[in-house]
Amino acid sequence: MRASRGPWVTEARRQLPAMRTWRAALHQEPELANEEVRTQSKLVTALEGLGIRAETYPRFTGVRAVIGADRPGVVVALRADMDALPVTEQTGLPFGSRSPGRMHACGHDVHMACLLGAAAVLKRKEATLRGPTVLLFQPAEEEGTRGGALPFLEHGAFTRPKVDFVLGQHVAPEIPLGHIGWKKGAMMAAADHLIIRVRGRAGHAAYPHAGPDAVLTAAEVITGLQAIVSRIRDPVDPVVISVGMVHGGTRHNVLPEEVVLEGTIRTFRPETRAQMERVLRRRVRHIALSNGASARVTIRPGYPVTFNPPATTEVIVQALAEEFGEQAVEEIERPVMGAEDFSRYLERVPGTFLFLGVGEGAVPASLHSPTFAPTDSALVPGCAALLAATAGLQRS
Repeated sequence: MRASRGPWVTEARRQLPAMRTWRAALHQEPELANEEVRTQSKLVTALEGLGIRAETYPRFTGVRAVIGADRPGVVVALRADMDALPVTEQTGLPFGSRSPGRMHACGHDVHMACLLGAAAVLKRKEATLRGPTVLLFQPAEEEGTRGGALPFLEHGAFTRPKVDFVLGQHVAPEIPLGHIGWKKGAMMAAADHLIIRVRGRAGHAAYPHAGPDAVLTAAEVITGLQAIVSRIRDPVDPVVISVGMVHGGTRHNVLPEEVVLEGTIRTFRPETRAQMERVLRRRVRHIALSNGASARVTIRPGYPVTFNPPATTEVIVQALAEEFGEQAVEEIERPVMGAEDFSRYLERVPGTFLFLGVGEGAVPASLHSPTFAPTDSALVPGCAALLAATAGLQRS
């Protein structure tokens, strides 16, 4: 990977040693959603070391800071997520996780280090900035329902000063190292949490005819959900319904009274989101009734669609192309089914969410994998992308 030598790339290269140190320290002590106490402390210390005053909150682990607060121009907020995942690391990194069963398997350590690197550059240039920059280190992106963006907004993330635009990025192993991915409009899906409680009659497994079998009914529900995707929704309107957890039973020869299914519903359009809920409830109820069982469906609304406003995205893409060269700034062909609570910010102000390419080799490790380990080389384009996009928005 060799990024074009734009001015922000040059500035980011100077910060690489510091970014490596920050990334290693953050990676070694991963913390789950809403538990990022040590992570918060490390970020505050790093910011204070740069001469930047950090703002923290009672009972909320986010960190906020403002650079160039007295500058008169456009206010841009830059966001990095902080939380890790309940994954046991298998990367072999010299700075691997010291917390058993926890790992930065989604690259949030890279996101934080890139934002700290951008903060260092912006602080040094503070007197000449075109406008203020708000730094948002956000917890609980992986939580999935309320997340961390919504509480951050409730704590005044976009006030004092009032934010005009917001930028965020996420590492992407499917994009070559050093390239930046972007897309206008819907980029990532809405994600809702699905819980289905199937109730039958407990009894001996040798006599299933004695009462409704909750296990059999749950199995039929799981397969029946896929008929919604294949036969009810419009085939050109993407939908995913997946069951990721099945709980039920205490012994191999006992039929349980209840089986609980948990999963996710992914959509891109509000109308489709409403249709899937309506149809899913009806199908689950009918499947259960056909077996003499019952079922209760709970759908907890999660993150909305991550929608990049076209006009703002065009400004940012132009700035990135000037910095990295057009060949390194790739338009994503189609939206992805992953979800992001960065979408909450885009509901308040225009902005753009970017993908930071970290792909190396024929089959790079995927996000949430125990072997996912982006190279430190990604820190330079990640930092430079934030700086170039910010500058592009503030001069537009």
